[in-house]
Amino acid sequence: MKILSASVIALLGASLGAQAETPSVATDIAPVHSLVAQVMEGVGAPNLLMQPGVSPHGYALRPSEARMLQSADLVVWIGPELTPSLEDTIETLAGDTPQLMLLDAEPTVRFNYRHAEDFEIGEEDGHDDHADHDDHDDNDDHAEHDDHADHDDHAEQDDHAEQDGHDDHDDHAEHDDHAHDHDGTDAHAWLDPENARIWLGLIAAALSEIDPENANTYAKNADAAQAKLGVLILETDEMLEPLEEVEFVVFHDAYQYFERRFHMHAAGALRDGDGMSPSAARLRDIRNMLKDHDIHCIFSEPQFNDDVVAAVAEGLEIHVSELDPIGVSHDVGADLYGALISGLAQNFASCLSSDH
Repeated sequence: MKILSASVIALLGASLGAQAETPSVATDIAPVHSLVAQVMEGVGAPNLLMQPGVSPHGYALRPSEARMLQSADLVVWIGPELTPSLEDTIETLAGDTPQLMLLDAEPTVRFNYRHAEDFEIGEEDGHDDHADHDDHDDNDDHAEHDDHADHDDHAEQDDHAEQDGHDDHDDHAEHDDHAHDHDGTDAHAWLDPENARIWLGLIAAALSEIDPENANTYAKNADAAQAKLGVLILETDEMLEPLEEVEFVVFHDAYQYFERRFHMHAAGALRDGDGMSPSAARLRDIRNMLKDHDIHCIFSEPQFNDDVVAAVAEGLEIHVSELDPIGVSHDVGADLYGALISGLAQNFASCLSSDH
């Protein structure tokens, strides 16, 4: 039998101790998980509380997810504007745990939710309203911000796969919890990749606070992730620039951060909120708007039933494409955020350029 020397045992003990001290980080949605995963690369992997196939607006944590939250050393989440049910849960299970609420963190670019009158349904001057929103003239200022991000899945994914309704689009589309109030700050701020660049730096700083021994790793990872995002932003801008004046309709109003960053123009949304089915009158108005504005592109979403989109597009010469705002179509992990932004850009370009 081989006997380990005292020095080897000591080294193994130190190694195991270092592994045990890896911070446990809980994240709310897949895009945030992706950013944190990039920053943590080489140190550990964050845990994901909500899989991409579910709406975050009224989600109730499963026991395994609650345990991950309860054991967290840091919680990184968008904030109660996106996941109102999570606010009380965090207070109950992780009230003393440090939190990074990204939507509230400065200098995040924020917009208020839009309403029907903000779109171009019957408003010929809607483009000006889109382009010159009062308090958001400083978007471009954020292009120079330092920030960071990185990788990994959590071990509980099989638990999610068994959840009833995760693959049932009808269930998600009509769930009452989705009908959150679309007033105040629009929570879909991760769809502006400049915000992601900002958040990467904030994530690195928050991790360094709880794990100073790995601060250099977090900072280097964040710098690398920000540089990669900078390239993606330039490529996306170049791809979409020829399509800036082409109007389109979206399933629900989740994309204004992406639209504003890349100077795009949604003419309308089928739903103001994620779960409120549009009335017959609204569908009629949308159909008329599609014809009156000569719009030829409408977007559905993978986590919702597309019957409403099909009903609006029926009999019209219109292309139906898909936008994935939360990562349903991508593997959870460090690469998800970049793939999500690239996927949005490619699907916008493909559908909108089909008229040209």
